[in-house]
Amino acid sequence: MILLTGIALAFFVAPDGWRIPVVAAFALLEVAETVFTWRLSRRGAPKVGAETLIGAAGRAVTDCRPIGTVRVHGEVWQARCEAGAAAGEPVRVVGRERLMLLVQPLDR
Repeated sequence: MILLTGIALAFFVAPDGWRIPVVAAFALLEVAETVFTWRLSRRGAPKVGAETLIGAAGRAVTDCRPIGTVRVHGEVWQARCEAGAAAGEPVRVVGRERLMLLVQPLDR
């Protein structure tokens, strides 16, 4: 988009002698922006999987006494809560065992 803006400026605004330098300058800006955004997007490792849920807050969908279901980040998971949590109660994920989340009530 930066390069297209430079081409438009070169042909409709810049005087005859400045057309090539304007296009070249905007091409350099385009390359610099591409390199900057590419490096910015590669700076961190992707965070995916059930491990990223540890520490997240959610809400119990069914009673967890000790096994039930919870909703965390918009997804419903099987969960175990040793302290017990009623449906609708806020919980925090403290661990996981395979695909079952280990949760604790927030207000205790």
